[in-house]
Amino acid sequence: MNARRHVVIHPDLPATAAAVAARLVTAILDAQAARGEASIVLTGGTLGIKSLEQVAASPALGAVDWSRVNIYWGDERFVESGSPDRNAVQAEVLLGVLDGHGLDRGRVHPMGSPDDFATPELAAGAYAQLLAEEAATEGTAGALPVFDVLMLGMGPDSHVASLFPDHEGATRTGLSVIGVHDSPKPPPLRVSLTFDAINTARAVWLVVAGADKAPAAGVALGEAPVTRERVPASGVAGTQGTWWLMDAAAAALV
Repeated sequence: MNARRHVVIHPDLPATAAAVAARLVTAILDAQAARGEASIVLTGGTLGIKSLEQVAASPALGAVDWSRVNIYWGDERFVESGSPDRNAVQAEVLLGVLDGHGLDRGRVHPMGSPDDFATPELAAGAYAQLLAEEAATEGTAGALPVFDVLMLGMGPDSHVASLFPDHEGATRTGLSVIGVHDSPKPPPLRVSLTFDAINTARAVWLVVAGADKAPAAGVALGEAPVTRERVPASGVAGTQGTWWLMDAAAAALV
């Protein structure tokens, strides 16, 4: 096992969501103590959104200065901005609560939709430009801001963000954000961070629950060599560590 890769197993999905929420609040507080602000990248999916619900209900919510938290997304479905299928819309379970705790909506950065962009590539280009501008504002070298925590779900096929096995997106390099066509999982059009962007994060968290995820998790965390093009979840790594935060069902084959 990679020494910088950590597997933490909880009994079930609710316990995992509560643990992820507690870790996220602590990580934000630590980042703010170290550099005055924090940047997080959110994910969708059942466990991802349940974790945000748990943050919204946390008694430690008021300990965070939410006016100094920057929020991004790892991927998005290229559907209308108000669609309930969008990760950013689902995240309102937390963001709506944080509006009452000083959240600066100018620091919340959803990916673009067909309301504003004709193609996923145009939305991806705009998001890449936004990330570069945020990096410049921070004084960060390169085209990406600091990501203190980057959260990812994982599909039963091992996809992360919208990087799918044996699909073009999983092979792309040299770009931070890409448009995705013909996604194996509906809808077919998406916008996604690439491995180039994901792997700049200080900490990458894979939040994974459910027995249907067990085979993919077993392969991604196994000793047999695999490629990130074939098993995308195996190809993500935070610069300071990678955490698999799992329920027992998802970890059954680990």
